[in-house]
Amino acid sequence: MRRIYSLENLDCAACAAKMEEAAARVPGVEEVRVNFLKKTMTLSAGKCDFAQIAQEVFTACGRVEPACRFREIQEGEEHVHSHGPATQEGGEHVHSHGPATGETRHALGRIGVGAVLFLAGILAPEGAWRWAALLASYAVAGGEVLLRAGKNILRGQVFDENFLMAVASLGAMLMGDATEAVAVMLFYQIGEWFQDRAVDKSRASIAHLMDLRPDHVNHVLPDGTVEVVPPQNIQAGDILLVKPGERVPLDGVVLEGVSSLNTSALTGESVPRDVGAGDTVLSGCINQTGVLRLRATGGYEDSTVARILRLVEDSGERKARTERFITRFARWYTPAVCGAALLLALVPPLFAGQWMEWIRRALTFLVISCPCALVISVPLTFFGGVGAASRRGVLIKGANYLELLAKTHMAVFDKTGTLTRGTFDVIAVHPSQSTEEELLELAALAESYSDHPISASLRAAWNRALDTNRVTAVEEVAGRGICAQVDGRPVYAGNERLMADMGVSCRPCHRQGTIVHVAAGGTYLGHIVIADRVKEGAAQAVAELKLLGVSRTVMLTGDREAVAQDVAKDLSVDEVHAELLPAGKVEQVERLMESKPAGAVLAFVGDGINDAPVLRRADLGIAMGGVGSEAAIEAADIVLMDDDPRKLPCAIRIARHTMRIANQNIVFALGVKGAILALGAFGLANMWLAVFADVGVSFLAILNAMRAMRVK
Repeated sequence: MRRIYSLENLDCAACAAKMEEAAARVPGVEEVRVNFLKKTMTLSAGKCDFAQIAQEVFTACGRVEPACRFREIQEGEEHVHSHGPATQEGGEHVHSHGPATGETRHALGRIGVGAVLFLAGILAPEGAWRWAALLASYAVAGGEVLLRAGKNILRGQVFDENFLMAVASLGAMLMGDATEAVAVMLFYQIGEWFQDRAVDKSRASIAHLMDLRPDHVNHVLPDGTVEVVPPQNIQAGDILLVKPGERVPLDGVVLEGVSSLNTSALTGESVPRDVGAGDTVLSGCINQTGVLRLRATGGYEDSTVARILRLVEDSGERKARTERFITRFARWYTPAVCGAALLLALVPPLFAGQWMEWIRRALTFLVISCPCALVISVPLTFFGGVGAASRRGVLIKGANYLELLAKTHMAVFDKTGTLTRGTFDVIAVHPSQSTEEELLELAALAESYSDHPISASLRAAWNRALDTNRVTAVEEVAGRGICAQVDGRPVYAGNERLMADMGVSCRPCHRQGTIVHVAAGGTYLGHIVIADRVKEGAAQAVAELKLLGVSRTVMLTGDREAVAQDVAKDLSVDEVHAELLPAGKVEQVERLMESKPAGAVLAFVGDGINDAPVLRRADLGIAMGGVGSEAAIEAADIVLMDDDPRKLPCAIRIARHTMRIANQNIVFALGVKGAILALGAFGLANMWLAVFADVGVSFLAILNAMRAMRVK
């Protein structure tokens, strides 16, 4: 059984990691993931005793973050579990709603009152009134920090930012530096407020990128009237009305109407798509011109929009190796720095004296050490990168796959449906004793009664009305072609064996593909070449991959060797392996993985059911989402929504841009903290600079992380 909870009043990324650890230790928990950026917790446990396990999880998390409230996210429910001290002792569930606007006003009010009292203390003459004003300012600005620090210490949660700020500011106060202690606490609260707003803004920006969820649906009733209902109320087969300017709410088939759809929200492409009766439309597209009546092909939960949102939202729960490193680093970093601060306060004075000076340095050391800049900004960077990719029609199922994508060294492609269209088209008409028009018309007439894909291609190439009354005595010769009477004379359309059977000498063709020879009354008229066309942009995609440093491109296919070599030549693919069964593709991928350098990533791009095993076996599986099979999309780590192979180099650029920002934040945060820690140890950094090393660096790192959403 799986439930998702919204976490209200969760303001600390380090606490989120501790909550996840505490919840994971509860007996019966199968899996738990706490996402600080989304402020959600996903809990999986046994169905029979889930309520009891959930209660124990709330209690365990409450020991880490007692102010956190749990609201179960469930269709049709707005149930909030408030988890405070009463809950821990009695297991009572309290209903509560805490809007972010109220918290913001409370924080600003606290900062404002504290600043006024601080200013009054500075302006007051030396004496009791000055100390009273400063102490009052300290209590208003820092009282909440002191209270949280005390509660956390009692629960064994010692090493967090509340503890660091409490010890440092109280120490300064006890040493007589009341003005500095209050100023530091006030500056810290202002910095925290700006940091929280930056995180909220970045989260809102990512949500805006994925604002595809429909608010309502125009449901057409059997009597023709229209009712407005939630999308969750719609079932497969229901009739929907989509007006110009509205977003298509669910996947469906057009019954009536003609319009142009803006598909940029799904594919990243601005070119509109024209649709009419019989066409399939996907949810998330914007109807631009005409009114459409659709028949829903499924419910909301199965729609394209719902699947996209699930993929993007769940991506934050699959952490990249860099994120996991930062979480582990923060777990050991703060206690280590606290130990170093204690040594700094005790050891040097034993040799040099000046106890008060070394204690002041140690307190400054503590303030500098908070790891929030890393714990918040690095996950935020990955979340932004996933959002940016989604806006361009690339669905990345986890930050870990984004990290792998940035390291892509070898790109392996399936051919049919991936690099080529996957459909038969007439690519050449070579007449011998007729015109191109006559040759194509006779072939289309002869094939007019056949359902074979080659026959359909010939009729599509003729692209005019066919008078089937001209065709009689149609006979399909298995494995050879078709014989028919057209306007009273025999016409043969098929392969070389059919021509030989009819005693007709045909001309060979230099083009690769399926060759349809046409003869009439014993006279050879010419041949038509039918082949699977290379996708527009496939050659550009391969070229861009090489410019990005992908050192090896490989094509795998079950098609004939000659056809595969012809396509590989057109695309400048480095290596090609043809006539492969699904098991053969897996064997080739395993061979290629053995030959790649250590640490390099092999990405396989495919679309069919037979590609699912290879997508699973490769380091990184990438599926075509438009024509790709459900099995391929489920097996893949990344989905290209519009089947455009050019989206692969685009996705790699986004991944590398994201990794650069994540690494910049790591180097920047550790570099600044390391430098100021050294200055603090030598007495060259005061509390003001220490607070900048904490909240200031965090704020700048978060602003830099937001750049991950904007990649060219």
